[in-house]
Parts: sequence; C-alpha cells; structure tokens
Amino acid sequence: MLTLYRPGSGRLHRLPAGPKIVLVLVAVLAVSLLPSSWWGAAVAAAAAVVAYAAADLRDGMLGMRELGRQIWAVRWVVVLIVAGQLVFLGPEPAVANAARITAALVIAALLVLTTRTTDLLDAVERGLGPLRRLGLDPQRAALLLAVTLNTVPVLARLAREVRDAQRARGARGGLRTFVVPFLVIALKHADQLGDSLTARGVR
Repeated sequence: MLTLYRPGSGRLHRLPAGPKIVLVLVAVLAVSLLPSSWWGAAVAAAAAVVAYAAADLRDGMLGMRELGRQIWAVRWVVVLIVAGQLVFLGPEPAVANAARITAALVIAALLVLTTRTTDLLDAVERGLGPLRRLGLDPQRAALLLAVTLNTVPVLARLAREVRDAQRARGARGGLRTFVVPFLVIALKHADQLGDSLTARGVR
C-alpha cells in the first residue's frame, strides 16, 4: 500500500496516534460544519493555516510549504467544486464550500503525513475494540479508515506523476490527454491494493 508518511520530529509527529486521530477528526468536523458564507470560507482557510503551523512540520516555512503542496495536489478537486457550484448556487456558497472541503482534505492529510500506517491501524483497532460485542470487526474498520484517508492524497500523487511524465516527454497539457493515463494508473493502483488486501486475508 502506498503511504504518504514523512518522517519527522515535530509536535504532531510525536503525538500518539490515538489522540492525533481524535484531534484531526474534530478539526475536520468543525471545518465541515461552517456555514456557506464568506466568513465561513475565511475561517476554513485560517483553520488550515493554523493546523499546519501548529503541526510543526519543520519545512522551513512554518508548515506553509507543505500546505501549499497539499492544496496544489487537490487543485482539480477545488476547480470542479467551484465550477459545478457556481452554476447552481452562486459565488458565495461555491467559494465557501470549496474552502471548507479543501480545508478538510488538507487537515485530514496531516494525519497520514505524520503517522505511520501501522500506528494508525493499531490505534483505530484499539479504539473500536469495545464495539466487537456489537458485531463490528475492528481490524476491518481500521483498515477501511486507513485506506480511505490515504486515497485522496495517493490519487493526487498519481496525478502529479502523470503530469510530470507528460512534461518530461514534451506532451501537450490538456484534460483529455491527462484523464486517460490517470485513469489507467489509478485503476492499476486499485487492482494492486485489492491484491495486497486479498493476500492479507481481507475480503
């Protein structure tokens, strides 16, 4: 499984996986519940900036370099959200919703950037342990959460690799020339992920 974990020694890296999951989920939920207004968009943007600054990623720019990298990675998601909602809702809700979704995505990315997948799985499995009596399989639930959290950043990385490969070949940039190879690589990754899960006995 691809992982976006980046070794480090900052505050968020040192925080145990369990409390970190709760902290990130609370932040994502809070951002998601903001109203679709200009001030809601401003608060969402500020929340993302504060989250990356407080994470102490030590990228030389108080986390802003990594924040910019994550926003750039999901830029097509932002464009599609804004374009689609401008038609039906108008500029204020479109910008606000795009800001909330983008902030939620980049804040959630902090979890996989600063936590090893194994630590993430162990923490979720421990946290869901009491629900075993209700028929929930904590191991499957933990694996599902880990895969979900990694999906958007991994797809963003694959998209970046496709773009870089096209530039290296001198190919013209365009939506049509990008979509086909990206879909092929994304589907290949999905097949590999499915095979690795099957090999581990997950069905």
